[in-house]
Amino acid sequence: MLYYLFEWLDKYDFPGAGVFAYTSFRALMAIILALLISTIFGARFIKLLKSKQITEIQRDAKIDPFGVNKVGVPSMGGIIIIVSILLPCLLLGKLHNVYMWLMLVTTVWLGALGFADDYIKIFKKDKEGLHGKFKIIGQVGLGLIVGLTLYLSPSVVMCENIETRHAENDEIIVTHKKNTIKSTQTTIPFFKNNNLDYADFVSFMGEYAQTAGWILFVLVTILVVTAVSNGANLNDGMDGMAAGNSAIIGATLGILAYVSSHVEFASYLNIMYIPGSEELVIFICAFIGAMIGFLWYNAYPAQVFMGDTGSLTIGGIIAVFAIAIHKELLIPILCGIFFVESVSVILQRVYYKIGKRKGVKQRVFKRAPIHDHFRTSMSQIEPGCKVIITKPTTLFHESKITTRFWIVTIILAAITIITLKVR
Repeated sequence: MLYYLFEWLDKYDFPGAGVFAYTSFRALMAIILALLISTIFGARFIKLLKSKQITEIQRDAKIDPFGVNKVGVPSMGGIIIIVSILLPCLLLGKLHNVYMWLMLVTTVWLGALGFADDYIKIFKKDKEGLHGKFKIIGQVGLGLIVGLTLYLSPSVVMCENIETRHAENDEIIVTHKKNTIKSTQTTIPFFKNNNLDYADFVSFMGEYAQTAGWILFVLVTILVVTAVSNGANLNDGMDGMAAGNSAIIGATLGILAYVSSHVEFASYLNIMYIPGSEELVIFICAFIGAMIGFLWYNAYPAQVFMGDTGSLTIGGIIAVFAIAIHKELLIPILCGIFFVESVSVILQRVYYKIGKRKGVKQRVFKRAPIHDHFRTSMSQIEPGCKVIITKPTTLFHESKITTRFWIVTIILAAITIITLKVR
C-alpha cells in the first residue's frame, strides 16, 4: 500500500518518494519492518499466550539428558512469524504482482492449516492434532492452486537463456530471447545446458506434449510443497532449529530470486530471466526478518515454540518460492537438512513396523527425526530393542546440535549457489 502511495507522490515530485521504485530499498525496509514487528509484537504476544496458558499439552522431557524443562512454554508462536511476513509485504509490495499474491496465499493457507492442528492439540487436548490425511489434503490443495496459477496466469513468463560460442576466440556469450514465453523449463544443477523442460519427458505425446508437460509440472509442484512443508515440520524439534535453518535457506532463495529478476546477472550465471520476480525479493526479505525476529525468542532456552502454525508455513513458503523462480530441483541440496530429517523418520517407521510383524523390537536410529538421535542415550531406549546406529555414544547439548545443523545448512546453501556457476 505504501508503494502505491509513494508512487502517486512521486508524480508530484515529493522529496524521497522515488526510492520506493527501487527493489533494494523496499527489500531492506521489509527486513527491518519484519524484524521490528516480530520482536515488539512477539514480546506482547508471548505474554498473551502465557496468560491464556496456551502451551503444548505435553513435552517429552526424558529425551533431554541435560534436564531442560520445557513444560509450560507457550506454543502457536508461528502467528508471530505470519504477521511479521504479511504486514511488510502488504505495505511495501506491489499487490498486483502474481508472485506476491501466490506467496501471500501460501502463507495464509498453510498458516491456517497449522493453526487448526495446534488448536486441536492445545484446546481440544488431542495430542494427535489434525488428522494426517487432512494435512495432506491441505498441502496438495495448495500445490494444485500454485501449479495451476503458474500455468494459467499470463503474467508468469520467462526469457530463455541462450549460449553462443564465438569461433574466433572461443568466448561464450549468454543472452536472453527478447520475447517472453510461458514455459515448463526449470533450472537443473551441475549441467552446462542447465534448463530442463518437463515437456521433454512426455515428448511422445506430440502436439499435446506441452500441455502434458504442464500437468507434470503441477504434479511436481504438489510433491515439492507437500515434501518440504512436512520436512520443515519435522525439523522443528529443538530451540531455534527450524527458524535458523529457514532464515539461511530464505537468504539463499533471495539471492536466486534477485539474480533471476535482473537480466544482466541472469546472463552472467547463465540462467533464465524471470520478469516480475523482483517482488519475490521483497517477500523473502520479510520472511528472513520474521525468522530472525522470532529466533530472538525461540533461541535456546526457548520462550515460545512456533508449533505447526509456523513450521508448516515456513516449509510451504520455501517450496512455493523455489517453484516460482524455477529452482525447485535445487531443493534437495538447499533443504538437505529437511530431506534428511524426513528420510530418517521414514526409515525408522518402516524398519520398526517390519520388526513388529516379526515380534522383534528394532530401530535404525536411537530416535527420529535424526536431530533427536544425537541427544538420546541407549539407556533411554526401551529394553530389548535392537538399534542399528548407536554412534555417537557421546550426548550433545541441544544448542550444539542446533548450531551444527545451521552450519551444515550454510554449507548446503553455498553449494546450491555454486552449482549455478560450476557447470
